Amino acid sequence: MAGIAAGGAVSTAAETLDRVVASIGHQAITASDVEQEYRFESFLDAQWPPPPPTAAQLAEARDRLTDQIVLTLEENPGLADRAESEKSAALRLDALRKQYVHPEDYERAVKDLGMSESELAARLAQEELILRLIDQRLRPAATPGDDAIADYYRSTFLPEFQKKNGGAAAPPLSEVADQIREILTQKRINALLDQWIEELKPTTNVRVHTF
Repeated sequence: MAGIAAGGAVSTAAETLDRVVASIGHQAITASDVEQEYRFESFLDAQWPPPPPTAAQLAEARDRLTDQIVLTLEENPGLADRAESEKSAALRLDALRKQYVHPEDYERAVKDLGMSESELAARLAQEELILRLIDQRLRPAATPGDDAIADYYRSTFLPEFQKKNGGAAAPPLSEVADQIREILTQKRINALLDQWIEELKPTTNVRVHTF
């Protein structure tokens, strides 16, 4: 681990230990891992340089990083899944470049992040694999029925549409049913994902520590 002197020598006051803030089995997540995750997420949002993280933001980044590793352990992607994930990652990387107004801003951000473009592409491909895993595992149980779609249309879609459009006539349910179905599906997937991760944590021996 970074900061520990070789040969077990006593660290000087000037040395800073890279604290372990979480672990999954024998895999440790250090404070610097979490800080890099925060920086990476800021980079993806084109917020560069990122503002200094708060304690709450670091805790959230630690939890997201822990969840990613837990889900990665559940992966068993085939060649087709990997190929599609790499293709999606390339598209995301291209879109990310365009979020930066000037090419030199993007290049400077990549350099400051300390990752090469190939490393960025690999990281994004891994995220895509996780998203595919979540979708494959949870979407079948998350698809709403017609009654739920109709209820959402009446109780949520119509009031919000009329509020935003000055009481104008809303499109019929038949025209927006697919849109509503996906909204409800994503909400249910998020709920099922939280439940699934909590079920996986004991089997992977997840431990979380304070900063």
